[in-house]
Amino acid sequence: MSTKIDDRFIGKTYSDFLFRPQQGVVATRAAISLGCKLTQSLPLGLPVVSSNMDSVTEAEMAKALALEGGIGIIHRALPIDRQAEMVRIVKRSHSAVIESPHRIARGTTLGAAKAVARRHQITALLVEEAPGSGVLAGLLTNRDIPRASTADTELVDSFMTPFERLHVSPPGISEEDAERLMFDKRIERLPLVDEKRQIRGLITLRDLLFFRHRPFSSKDRKGRLLVGAAIGVRGDFLERTAELVATHVDVLVIDIAHAHSDVMREGIEAIRSRFGDTPLISGNVATFEGARFLADLGVDAIKVGVGPGRGCRTRLETAAGVPQLQAIREAWCAVGNEVPIIADGGIAHDKDIFLALVCGASSVMLGSALSGTDESPGHLIEDPATHQKRKIYRGMTSPQAVLQSQYDDESGADRDAAMNTPAEGMQIQVPYKGSVDGVLHRVRGHLQSAVSYAGETSLEAAREKILDDPMKYLIPLSAASRKESYDR
Repeated sequence: MSTKIDDRFIGKTYSDFLFRPQQGVVATRAAISLGCKLTQSLPLGLPVVSSNMDSVTEAEMAKALALEGGIGIIHRALPIDRQAEMVRIVKRSHSAVIESPHRIARGTTLGAAKAVARRHQITALLVEEAPGSGVLAGLLTNRDIPRASTADTELVDSFMTPFERLHVSPPGISEEDAERLMFDKRIERLPLVDEKRQIRGLITLRDLLFFRHRPFSSKDRKGRLLVGAAIGVRGDFLERTAELVATHVDVLVIDIAHAHSDVMREGIEAIRSRFGDTPLISGNVATFEGARFLADLGVDAIKVGVGPGRGCRTRLETAAGVPQLQAIREAWCAVGNEVPIIADGGIAHDKDIFLALVCGASSVMLGSALSGTDESPGHLIEDPATHQKRKIYRGMTSPQAVLQSQYDDESGADRDAAMNTPAEGMQIQVPYKGSVDGVLHRVRGHLQSAVSYAGETSLEAAREKILDDPMKYLIPLSAASRKESYDR
């Protein structure tokens, strides 16, 4: 942390540098750790955050990011209940312990049980003694249900495995012990009950094995996937925050275009007064003073970037902004390791991610890089002539995004007023890329290679070595060397 701006970065962005290779020390790059901090209390296995844009992140993208070690931020261009439901979907999708497993009561018909299973896309239901009692009576799985529809009027009591024949465990069993017990007993589901037979959770062998093959996945202390959600500082933001906190969202992103502002201060103070220590990421800022401003307000991470994104026209329309690598370095000079920095926007190539991280960012937020994938919201658009497939990507201040959104902008104006404000975002079509897993796999591999070239065994070690004086390792490029390096 410095008390002044690093002048050597003024006017600089990602394509202005190469990184000087160091002596490699790893036998295989695949062993390099990319662990980082989203906030001081939220570690990630991959330093990638998906942008809270309506063409980038909803539940499917958030699940995919968390499974690969990153985190997704559900956008706020949604009614409150829909945004909260997306958080719930992520939290329930894959978990070492299902805290509130779906249940039915004794006396339920098979037809009704099948309807519940179809609605929630599950293959087993816990049966309780009476509606709402929470006392485990048995377990009903797909294999217990006759195929004939004539049985739909019969009661689950005759088909479930009763409590007396179930293998159960008290809550708090470790994942290792649960897996050992399930293998020993040849069972696929382990209900968790207390001494009064009250249902306290459910562990499935499928989930345990699934996470074994996803060693980098981002999980909370209860084994659920991490997920964040975006909020504003005007309109329904306190009601939205209350609903999201109730869903056990892991972090809230207070996202407005100009975060170095009085409205951001008022918003943070209002949220802190009602919701205490809920982790807050705030942005966007692009200066030393802006980063210090947010740090002094007590945020848990700072989102840096004004105008570098592919879907943003702020610089073109207002001339406001700071070259992104300069902005990252200014922010780091202001807060050092006190508050993690998220570099938001301007990532055109994977090498930009590494440069952002070693110059001050703890993680990067990706938008256009993740758009056009199966997991990004929106429909595929196929060109009838070329049969090329594309998807929509747009900035959140584009006219199309504002028109579709369900929230007020940061000034408190209604949607009609927002539509009458000249746009600072735009909508474009991007090529279809397939699953986002392929994008994240590529990013992981290139980051591991970059760390190897830095002569370290982990991203954390590379950042620790380079952060204090990046110019010791960076080479400023002339026009000719830039062309040699990046024109392909």
